[in-house]
Amino acid sequence: MATFGTLSDRLTETFRNLRKKGQLTPADVDGTVREIRRALLDADVALPVVKEFTAAVRERALGDEVNRALNPAQQVVQIVNDELIGILGGKQRRLQFAKNPPTVIMLAGLQGSGKTTFAGKLAKMLEKDGHTPLLVACDLQRPNAVNQLQVVAERAGAAIYAPEPGNGVGDPVKVARDGVAYATRQQHDIVIIDTAGRLGVDAELMKQAADIRTATQPDEVLFVIDAMIGQDAVNTAKAFQDGVDFTGVVLSKLDGDARGGAALSVASVTGRPIIFASTGEGLDDVEPFHPDRMASRILDLGDILTLIEQAQNAFDEAEAMKVAEKLATETFTLEDFLEQMQQMKKMGSMKKMLGMLPGMGNMKQQLEDFDEREIDRTEAIIRSMTPVERRNPKVLNGSRRLRIARGSGMTVTDVNQLVQRFEQAAKMMKTVARGGVPNIPGMGPVGGKPGASSKRGKQQKAKGSRSGNPAKRAAENAGIAASTAPTGSGFGLGGQAAPSEADLAELQKMLGRG
Repeated sequence: MATFGTLSDRLTETFRNLRKKGQLTPADVDGTVREIRRALLDADVALPVVKEFTAAVRERALGDEVNRALNPAQQVVQIVNDELIGILGGKQRRLQFAKNPPTVIMLAGLQGSGKTTFAGKLAKMLEKDGHTPLLVACDLQRPNAVNQLQVVAERAGAAIYAPEPGNGVGDPVKVARDGVAYATRQQHDIVIIDTAGRLGVDAELMKQAADIRTATQPDEVLFVIDAMIGQDAVNTAKAFQDGVDFTGVVLSKLDGDARGGAALSVASVTGRPIIFASTGEGLDDVEPFHPDRMASRILDLGDILTLIEQAQNAFDEAEAMKVAEKLATETFTLEDFLEQMQQMKKMGSMKKMLGMLPGMGNMKQQLEDFDEREIDRTEAIIRSMTPVERRNPKVLNGSRRLRIARGSGMTVTDVNQLVQRFEQAAKMMKTVARGGVPNIPGMGPVGGKPGASSKRGKQQKAKGSRSGNPAKRAAENAGIAASTAPTGSGFGLGGQAAPSEADLAELQKMLGRG
């Protein structure tokens, strides 16, 4: 989520300084609120929203809920999280479907905001849920807009209604009305209307959008807004609300590197919920918007729920059971390893998935250095093997490894490292399948402190009590164990520890070359 990266950095740094204080004074609260205000303004959040937000944080931070808290710093972080959820809309809002199909969804927004691409993304998402969407091409002004929607519809596997060639030819209001009638006849239960945009707000744009809304009576009007356009986002949203009105907001281009804070203001200023967030150019790069999860991402508290949902969508439950059985019976092969990697690729970018883990804001450079092409290189090595070699890596002698290296465009060293990593991974997964605790090389037991090496573990073991009194020795050893226990997340909220550099390095090795 690159768009809110700067805001996230500023807020996490502010809270990091706050955690160092055992007791908060009014001066500490004022200083924290002042830093939050600067961070929000630098991120292009609208001034009225900033004033309301910081006033609420200050009032609650100086109230009884913090004064009586065991850890005031953590309580202030929780307050900021709650208020951030509030300006993002509070609760998740889902699409509202018509009682009698088809459900008509109209898309509105400026030219270049991503309406046409989002139309394909929405169609593909709805198809996965068992719907039969129809895309209607009503952007007849922008050059090749109709052709673009046709290409997007084909990629999404969705039906399209485009009777006019566009490029200034045709009546968009008539196309919209006829499109809804066509969907009714063809029994499509959802109609997605892609309307025209302009480089800026003007009367002609608003009149055309309003006429389409009047002609089709849509159940949802989604305002698609570019998360990178800055302060003008608020003015544009107000103009569309006054001219057309809309029922929900779609944030597009959240994978960009702009400050993007103005997008945080839209829900608060217009009173309309954010329903979807577009996080990339691919047709699968869209997700329902959860205010609480987005707030957690901005505050670097992670988004484990979204990560789990993506894993559930990508992994086949029956295949997972087969893999578990193979692990338990020690029949897990490189062919199975290849299938698992292919399923992981379905989840999308590894960097995005790792970015959803708590505390990853402190490891941005390591994330940037993470080379996702290593998965492709690993796949190339395995595909260069014969079926016999994949099922039994022990037959890989020197000449076979040389042949595999040449066939995959890699080196013999790369092949050797892959086989070694596979054996380590299979051993760890076998331990997990049997209910044990795996010992990851360079990291120690999974349940231990992240990044702790086996060498360090031996050193800690050597430092145990040598008292001749058994009771005293047990008590002293228990004290040592307690002092080395994980201390929780970066803000002390929950017990999830931030992944260490060793974690990322080991994951990199598992997926590709070390």
